[in-house]
Amino acid sequence: MKTKLDEGPELDRVVAQAVTRAKEGDKDAVRFLYLQYVDNVYGYVRSIVRDDFEAEDVTQHVFTKLLTVLPKYEQRNVPFAAWILRVARNVAVDHMRVRRAVPCDEVYEVCPDSGATEDQALTLREALATLPEDQRQVIVLRHVVGLSPGEIAGQMGKSEPSIHGLHHRGRGALRAVLTERDCAPTVQTKLRLAA
Repeated sequence: MKTKLDEGPELDRVVAQAVTRAKEGDKDAVRFLYLQYVDNVYGYVRSIVRDDFEAEDVTQHVFTKLLTVLPKYEQRNVPFAAWILRVARNVAVDHMRVRRAVPCDEVYEVCPDSGATEDQALTLREALATLPEDQRQVIVLRHVVGLSPGEIAGQMGKSEPSIHGLHHRGRGALRAVLTERDCAPTVQTKLRLAA
């Protein structure tokens, strides 16, 4: 079944019909709009959030939101393609706002006695040395150098999903080794803080 149409008057007519039917609750029309515009929306969102996985999440959110905002669309004002990209931009910007770091009024100084000791640093180096080379490289590039998964993928010549897998397995293995050596990081939960 042909789902994507070339640009032109035929596309405009078919999209206008699909929008009208989608506003009336026709699920096939919504599916058609999704299939017609998902690649454009994803590409546009990816250029804003700069992460493949986040772009996929935001794109799904755009099409979920489409079900509630579609009745507001008026054909005469803006072409549907431009309108859905505007919706995508708004959703992506909202997503970025939620992710943005919140500045703190106080900057805490690290006390030399309360930070990591030389023994802990040595233990961490030894634990890193137990990891396979590719996992170690991903962990260091991600947490020490501060590269994004996409940047690491480009540098290592691997796909981004494989980087996510290496990162996940590497962190698990590192946590296990540090736990064995009684040197694993501790996390305070809200429950313990409230007590």
